[in-house]
Amino acid sequence: MTQDRPVFGIVLMLVFCVLAPLGDAMAKLLGETTPVGILVFVRFAVQALILIPLVILSGRNWRMSGRVLRLTVIRTVLHIIGITAMFSALQFLPLADAVAIAFVMPFIMLILGKYVLGETVGLRRLIACAVGFVGTILVIQPSFAQVGAAALLPLIVAVVFALFMLVTRKIAKETDPIALQAVSGALAAFLLLPVLIAGTLVGTDQMALVIPDSDAHLLLIAIGVLGTVAHLFMTWSLRYAPSATLAPMQYLEIPVATLFGWLIFQDLPDGVAAIGITITIAAGLYVILHERASARSAPTQTPA
Repeated sequence: MTQDRPVFGIVLMLVFCVLAPLGDAMAKLLGETTPVGILVFVRFAVQALILIPLVILSGRNWRMSGRVLRLTVIRTVLHIIGITAMFSALQFLPLADAVAIAFVMPFIMLILGKYVLGETVGLRRLIACAVGFVGTILVIQPSFAQVGAAALLPLIVAVVFALFMLVTRKIAKETDPIALQAVSGALAAFLLLPVLIAGTLVGTDQMALVIPDSDAHLLLIAIGVLGTVAHLFMTWSLRYAPSATLAPMQYLEIPVATLFGWLIFQDLPDGVAAIGITITIAAGLYVILHERASARSAPTQTPA
C-alpha cells in the first residue's frame, strides 16, 4: 500500500487540470466533422495502444483480484459514459460553460450522501449546495435558451464522474496506475466497438463506425494521448492524496478551460454565465473546505 503524499498528489492533479481541458478543446474542434462515437473510441484505443506495450515491457503487474476487476469494469463504463456526454456537450456549448456546469459534481455528491446513503449533512452545507445549484442554473440558462436540452449534458458528466472518482479512489492503492489505465483502455475499446457497429447498422450518425478525414487523424491521436496522460496523472494523484484534498484543485479546470476557449474559439462566458461560474466555484470550494474542517475536528476513536 502506498502512503499518502498530499503535496505530490496536488502537483499531479494540477497537471491533470491543464491537460484535461486541452483535450476537451481538441474534441470540440473535431466535433463538427467527426462522430462522437469515433472520438471516444479512438480516445480509448490510443490509450490501450500506448499503455499495453509499456506494461508488458516494464514487467508491471496487471493482475487484478475479482473485486478490483469488477470495480475496474464499472469504472470503465462510467468513464465511457462521462466522456461521451462531455464530447457531446462540447458540440453545443462553449468550452468554459460545459466545464463549469460539470462542476456541480460536489453538490450532487452531497445530496446523494444525505438522501441515498443517509449521511448527516449540516444546514450550512445544504445552503451552500443550494447556492451552488443557483450558480449552475445561471451558467445553464443562456446556453439552454440557445441549444435546448443539450445544455444539460454536463450535468450527466457531473453525476458520472462523481461516481468515477469514488470508484477510482477505492482501487487506486491496490493497482498500478499504468496497468489500470491499460486495462481500462482495452476494456473501453472492446465495449465500444459493437456499439459503433450497431450504430452503423441502424443509421445513428453520432455512433457510426466511419473512417475520419485524413486531416483529423493527428488531432484524434492527440486527443487519445492527452486523455491517456491526463487521466494517468489523475489516477496517480488519487494514489498519493485523498480525494477530499484534491477536489478543490480541480476547480482550476474552469479558468484553464476559459483560457483555451478564448485562445482557440474566441469564446468567453457572457455576464450571466460568468456570475454563475463565480458562484459555483465559491459554493463548491466552501462545501469541500467545510468537509475537510469537519473531518479534522471529528473526535478520533481509540480501540477499547
